Amino acid sequence: MLLILQKNNDMEYKELLRNAREAMGGKLCRACDVCNGRACRNMIPGPGAKGNGDNAIRNYEAWRHWRVNMDTICPLQPVDMSVELLGRRFSLPIFAAPVGAVNIHCGERYDDREYNNIMVRACADAGIAAFTGDGVVPEVMTWACDAIAAAGGVGIPTIKPWDIATIRHKAADVARSGAFAAAMDVDAAGLPFLRNSNPPAGSKTVEELREIIKEIGKPFIVKGIMTVQGAEKAIEAGAQAIVVSNHGGRVLDECPATAEVLEEIVQAVGGRCKVLVDGGIRSGVDVFKALALGADGVLICRPMVVAAFGGAEEGVKCYINRLACELEDTMRMCGAPDIAHITRAMVRYSPL
Repeated sequence: MLLILQKNNDMEYKELLRNAREAMGGKLCRACDVCNGRACRNMIPGPGAKGNGDNAIRNYEAWRHWRVNMDTICPLQPVDMSVELLGRRFSLPIFAAPVGAVNIHCGERYDDREYNNIMVRACADAGIAAFTGDGVVPEVMTWACDAIAAAGGVGIPTIKPWDIATIRHKAADVARSGAFAAAMDVDAAGLPFLRNSNPPAGSKTVEELREIIKEIGKPFIVKGIMTVQGAEKAIEAGAQAIVVSNHGGRVLDECPATAEVLEEIVQAVGGRCKVLVDGGIRSGVDVFKALALGADGVLICRPMVVAAFGGAEEGVKCYINRLACELEDTMRMCGAPDIAHITRAMVRYSPL
């Protein structure tokens, strides 16, 4: 069930950020007023981006170049923000992105088990779903799937690109969770701390990915697509959805922002699979821009983590409610009564 929209929750959100700063300690994530990748720039371990840290900043700034076209000469009617994904209906086209080793990269208040319990429950209560993370420690996937099972299967376990033997072991957890879908963040092959890891992780061929999708046996989402060619390969392997993502800038320096490649990937896919996007999306207005460029939904990571550290489940719900209010207002002011009516004509690119 979607939260009752509270239009004036700025004070609550500012309090949430203050709480998060205290909980995180300021050494890793700073819980900035604007999560734009600058304060944490190239902090890994930490929430920053790889190399010079440019990509997380670019992800955020690319959305600033897209502006929304206001049009209020339209019927006055309720706004429906619900969306369908892989056979399920959600109250918003917004999902929590997967996070692993949260205590190493964000702060020691929560381990992965505690974080997943908070995020999965809060998202399910708000009528959306959380993608959950994975890690070198096998229990990370087990804990994530426990949380999803407790939420009635409302969650998307996201597996790292391990070797097939490890994936077969994790597939048992995924099956036990009752999750409606599963995912793999193939771009995690570029994470510095997964290089030379045990179990081994790395890039996948189309054939390997096809075998993995068959092994998991659920609607499958491939996260980490940044080119038309990558999208075509994921579809060939059997993916029913892809996530346009550069892993928040954490896997490859100097690559494009997701907002720069989204539209061409959507056009090439041509409806053959669902297309989600993440990277620098921070507000309901940003969500609207992504939908107008053809995305079926978005994933948000760092601000969701901050919300959890700032207020546990209630903090996550506060942030989701903020996003919902902003999206509803933008849709209303641009003449879109539901998600299907958000069109490319409702945004324009501005170099300013």
